[in-house]
Formats: sequence, structure tokens, C-alpha cells
Amino acid sequence: MTLYLWFVFFLAVQIIHFLGTWKLYQAAGRKSWEAAIPVYNSIVLMKIISRPTWWTLLLFIPIINLIMFPVVWVETLRTFGKKTTLDTILGIFTLGFYVYYVNYTQKPEYNANRKLTPENRTADTVSSLLFAIIVATLVHTYVVQPFTIPTSSLEKSLLIGDFLFVSKVNYGPRVPMTTIALPMVHDSIPLTKRKSYLSWPQLPYFRLPALEKIKNNDIVVFNWPVDTVHYFFEPKGKPGVIKPIDKKSNYVKRCVGIPGDNLSIKDGLVFINNKELILPERAKPQYEHRIYATKGVSNELLKATGSTEFARTYIIKPNSDAQLDAVRPYIMSANHNPDNSYTVQTGFNGLPINVIQSSGIYAQEQYLAETNANLTLKAAEELRKNKSIDSIVRYIAKEKEGDLIFPHNGKWTMDEYGPILIPKAGTTVQLNNENISLYARIIRTYENNKLEINGNEIKINNQITYNYTFKQDYYWMMGDNRHHSEDSRYWGFVPADHIVGKPVFIWMSWDTNGKGINKIRWDRVFTTVDGEGQPQSYFKYFLIALAVFFIGEYFWKKRQEKKA
Repeated sequence: MTLYLWFVFFLAVQIIHFLGTWKLYQAAGRKSWEAAIPVYNSIVLMKIISRPTWWTLLLFIPIINLIMFPVVWVETLRTFGKKTTLDTILGIFTLGFYVYYVNYTQKPEYNANRKLTPENRTADTVSSLLFAIIVATLVHTYVVQPFTIPTSSLEKSLLIGDFLFVSKVNYGPRVPMTTIALPMVHDSIPLTKRKSYLSWPQLPYFRLPALEKIKNNDIVVFNWPVDTVHYFFEPKGKPGVIKPIDKKSNYVKRCVGIPGDNLSIKDGLVFINNKELILPERAKPQYEHRIYATKGVSNELLKATGSTEFARTYIIKPNSDAQLDAVRPYIMSANHNPDNSYTVQTGFNGLPINVIQSSGIYAQEQYLAETNANLTLKAAEELRKNKSIDSIVRYIAKEKEGDLIFPHNGKWTMDEYGPILIPKAGTTVQLNNENISLYARIIRTYENNKLEINGNEIKINNQITYNYTFKQDYYWMMGDNRHHSEDSRYWGFVPADHIVGKPVFIWMSWDTNGKGINKIRWDRVFTTVDGEGQPQSYFKYFLIALAVFFIGEYFWKKRQEKKA
């Protein structure tokens, strides 16, 4: 919706409110016209129902107001004598229109001195729960949001199983564009395949003031620009669902290019304005390497480098289905050999010794003369010093990758890319057949123009044009795991209106491959995402503070008991 349509919608809501409450205002000793003045009518209504004036603010905060409207409907009905359970149900399930019935068919009796505190334990619990939901939704939507790292695209900077707090205030809280949605959930209702929102009405994009601007190398959470859901909300066979911007899937990447930068990738290394981008110490970019060793590459040696992305090969000879079932969860691929053995590949952890021993299966690991592994440049350099390794070659994609790489014209590869200009709001570029594929999605989809390309002729909104001025900023996001990251190299620029926030804190880190208490990566618990040097855990300080609090509370209670 445009601002004009929202203004019309807002006025319509005010008219609906006036028509349904003007007699109630009169019954409360106010003027009927006071029910018609936008914002002021809400302030007066708070006085009528004996609730704090600041509740008015909550009525105008998207998402929060969805919780507050039913509260105000019920409070209004109770103020005018409608206190039964049936009245409450009718008030909520008629979306407040039961107030119309009271306004026009009843003789309103204003109870200015009604009791505001809950009359029973159930009502008190509901009241406390509503308040908690409002506060939690306010924090989740506008201040900080929990987030989980689901993929290895930022390995080793952020790990699969890291639980983050993502700050909304650093880059400016984005006011939700999707105004009708369940609080504190994303695009779908948990445990269901039903969407958690209504696509209409949509607020225009607006962001509150920020504490900082996005800088090169910042880790950023954003809505995936090209996200659509196929067969998720729709019956099979129908096209994908186009989500509203703020309901697109959340991605986390490193911002390597900011608005106005000239970006290129040479031999897999990022260059900004013709200078190599130097990553912070905490960043540990990884690249695919081919490792050669005449006597076979030791997988344990690879593990010692910190690599977690390579395959291990075993020959297994199962004697029964039970033995095969025991190792099946760890197998990624298998080939059946003529002697009834199998050549299988597993992840970097291999087949667990305890599984082999308990099942009694024959399993012999194979050390291959050539193997691929994902390594940091530092790890590769250290591995080269090992006498068992003949050579290590970093993989660099030189061959064009068809239409896989953005802008899908077969021009570049993931390791040989650009140069390109990252669009900045207010910047004008000359358009031609060479660069129109870079900016076509921006012009059409992100900035809502009609774009037509006929040979050498480019039309925007039915006008032949030779240049274009960008309406908003754009960013270039990449994963540190350079050969295992779906990022801007595949789907292009990230618009400013897709930015969600900045990861600031890891409060928990869960390793699914760990055992017992070591499933928790204790060295990562309560660590900051940004900062100089290597991450430092503040968990022990948290425990000390917690202990001081409980001990202090214990002695304070003892002291109060003595006074009593």
C-alpha cells in the first residue's frame, strides 16, 4: 500500500471508531465529536476506561496493536457494564463490532469507578500473560531477536548450532511492513504448514534511526531477496508463493560490499575499489582444496586442522541387515562391490568406533591419494609443512558456470567476478545492453518500475531511457565458506529494506556431533560476534553475577523476616 492508501485506510478506521462509540463518549460525560478526532479520540478513550494515556502509543505500533485492540475492546465493554464471559467473547470474536451493538441498542451506563484489578486468579493470570506477550513482542520486533545458524556458510566465524541475539537497533529497527501477523513467529505457524500472516494490508518501508551504518565486513541478518515458497502454503502443482519482504527467509552473511563500492573477485579473493578486502581477525574464510599424498591423506590429520567439510571413505562388509542399519545413518553415499562389500562415504567424523564395535561390522577406512577438503588459508599452509602431504592446491573456479552465477548470463564464476558497481541511493548509472542484466531486478522488483528491453532500446515506465537513478541502497553479501555458500554471487544485491539486524551475541552453541556435556561448545557460550582479537566467553562472569544475585536475595529476605 502507498502512503496515500494508508491515509485513506487510517481515516476509514477513525470513521468506524466514531460511528461505533460516539454515544459511549457522551455517556461518559465527553463530547461526541471527541470520538472523531484521530489520536485524540484514543487519548480520551484511555481516560474513559481509566487506563494510562501511554496505552495510546501501543495502539499505533504495528503488531503490538493487534494485541492491544482486543484488550481495549474488552475494557470498553466492561466500563459500560458488559462484564460477562459472553460479553468478552462477543467483543473479541466480532472484532470489536459488538461495541456497535452496545452503542446503538443499549442505554450505556458509565462506571467510572469500576475495579481495575482482576477479580480472580484466572483473570489475573490472563492479564499477566497479556502484559508479558506485549513486552516480549515489543522487544522481539523492535529491539533484539533470537536467531539460529542453520548452515555452514559462515563457518568458522559462526558455526551451525550457534544461537544468536540479533540487534535491531544497530542498523535501525524496521517497522513491520506486514501489519497483521502472529507475534514472535516468522512466516509460518509452528508445527503447521500455514502462513502466520495476512499479505494485506502492507505498510510502506520505514526504518527508525540507526546507531550505525553497515560497514564492510559486518555480519548482517537480512531477508533473502529471492525467497519464494513452493508447495508450502499452496496445493501441489501451483506456483510458488511470493512473500512480503519482512516474511522472507532470514539469512546471515558477511557484507563485503556497501553502497557505492566497486567490487570484483579475483582468484577467489574479494577486491573493493581495486584493493583486496582485509577481513577481521575473527573471520576465517575457507576455500576448497585438493590434497595429494602418495601414501594416502590422513583424515585425522585433516580433522586436526579444524576442517569439518570433507568426506571419508570406508570398505564395509555387512553380514546382516541389522549391521547395515547400524551404520546407515552415517553414510552419505554407497557403491555395491562385486564381492558384496560396499565402498561408502561418510562425513568428516566417519563411522563411530562404538557403532562398529557394537554391531560387529567389518569396516576398514581408506586413505585416498587425492581428496578434497575445505580449509582456511592458514590451515592449508600448516598442512603443507606435514611430511606426509605431497602438495595442496586451492580450487579456483575458472570455467564459466552457465546461468548459475548472477546475473545469469554465463559471464563470470564464483571465483572470477566483476567488476560491478554496488548501487547507492541517488546514484545514477548509464544503462546499456552490457549492464542492464545487473540492474533489471532492482528496477523491476525492488523499486517497482515497468522495464522493457527491446534490442538496444530500454524503456522504464513506457519511456525510452539511457540511465537510471537508484531509490535505495544495496549491499553485497557473501559467506566466509566461499565454496559452500549461496550468496550474492548467485542471486545479486540485497536491498536496504531487506536488512533485519546485526548479530551481537552468542548465548548458546550446540554441537550435534558432541557427546554428553560436550554437546555444548562452552568456549562459545556468551561470546560477542564482533570485536578485536579472538572471541572471549563471558559465561563465568554471568554465573558469578547470578550467584551474587541469589545470595543477595537470600540475605535480604532473611533480613526482612527479622524485621517482621
